[in-house]
Amino acid sequence: MAEDNGKIVNRVDRSRLKRIHLLGIAGTGMGSFAGMLKEAGYEVSGSDEKVYPPMSDMLQAWNIPVLTPYSPENLDRTKPNLAIIGNVIRRENPEAAEVRARRIPQMSFPSALGWLFLRSRHPIVIAGTHGKTTVSAMMGHVLVAARRDPSFLVGGVARNYDANYRLGRGAHFVIEGDEYDTAYFDKGPKFLHYLPRTAVLTSIELDHADIYRDLEHYQSSFEKFVGLLPKSGTLAVSASYPNAVAIARGSVARVVVYSGHKDIGADYAARGVSFSPKGARFTLLEGGKPVSELELGIGGPHNVENAVGVYAAARALGLSADEIGRGFASFTGVRRRQEVRAEIGGVLVIDDFAHHPTAVRETVAAIRLQYPSRKIWAVFEPRSNTSRRNIHQQEYAGAFCGATRATIKIPEHHDQVPLAEELDVHKLLSELRQRGIEADSANEVQQLVDLVTKSARPGDLVLAMSNGSFGGFVEKLLQALPRERERQV
Repeated sequence: MAEDNGKIVNRVDRSRLKRIHLLGIAGTGMGSFAGMLKEAGYEVSGSDEKVYPPMSDMLQAWNIPVLTPYSPENLDRTKPNLAIIGNVIRRENPEAAEVRARRIPQMSFPSALGWLFLRSRHPIVIAGTHGKTTVSAMMGHVLVAARRDPSFLVGGVARNYDANYRLGRGAHFVIEGDEYDTAYFDKGPKFLHYLPRTAVLTSIELDHADIYRDLEHYQSSFEKFVGLLPKSGTLAVSASYPNAVAIARGSVARVVVYSGHKDIGADYAARGVSFSPKGARFTLLEGGKPVSELELGIGGPHNVENAVGVYAAARALGLSADEIGRGFASFTGVRRRQEVRAEIGGVLVIDDFAHHPTAVRETVAAIRLQYPSRKIWAVFEPRSNTSRRNIHQQEYAGAFCGATRATIKIPEHHDQVPLAEELDVHKLLSELRQRGIEADSANEVQQLVDLVTKSARPGDLVLAMSNGSFGGFVEKLLQALPRERERQV
């Protein structure tokens, strides 16, 4: 059914559903969903304001037409039976307004996903502030390696498949459960539409300050989420976040606690953890007893903990330790999560999605463990609504420990962030210097490229962190470094 502010405006006859049009198609989740719909046999089109790689390349490869800009005329060209409205779309969007005027059935992306795909499968929902994309991709890959032929839809490109989604014939569907709001006509979190039967709750820390007033308000969404699990379900929760454990205990489902290190009270834990540029090794404890020696194809303490969470959920699904271990060993991660882009003239460039201070801290720590002999130059863009704010001012000051140098791109003023609430970059730089970290800033991406190109030396590691395209910083840097090396020679 289609909704407008919660009211039914039309009904969708699924047997006659052929043409689906997505407003906001260039977003990672929406674009991947478009690909899944196309593979499922629907005629798919979409519209957006800005379309850029990698999603533009993927949509083109899937032969999905993308119309720009938003316009009522787009509906004349596509003639959809159903419009799926992305959460970037505002009510006054001219194309969305025309969808309502023509009474074309409309649904949000999460609602359509639940209706078209999840009702007939066993949804495995990965929720939490941090690690959702990596855990979702890892869970999906473990099931593939175990020959369960799952489906999955994640918020990043899984490197094992060079794709954001997989449409399998098996019973399981792994979905990244986002707590952000659903659509302009549904301000509840997306994960409330995902019908979880098995779930992983990785963490709960205040995020999305543009829609959540405070931590209590933020946690209330997760309380609703865990309430969706049935008695026959399983919820795995990280011991590193006691508030998440407390919320998980409110579920009627079976609750298991996991930890990335030997923790009293954890049902699943890791010990004897070691790291190298190839990833991690650890012993898996189940009920306090060692049951398996595991290798993981990605590194960092946070990813060891992510893996233990996946192990706990996979065991609940009936997978053996050997089956899970094979998946871990062959898992190559997600693009823009500690992704090595290139080494040029002895300068190693790594790209990461980190933006919350906890994610920045864990990413820097993971890179330090993997590359202990290199100087880390962290280049960070506070781009999200939360990272632009001073709500985590102090946390950012401690998030770059392990880096030799930190360079912050000064964010432009955002109309949703009051001036009094903006992150004080100059104060942050001062606090970083007090901690012994060389710190500076730049206003423009090209300034960052010029700075790093001229100053980076063989043996340095440049760690770029942003939850957006970062203005093409990494790509521009990879183009500029060879030219600078030739000039120096």
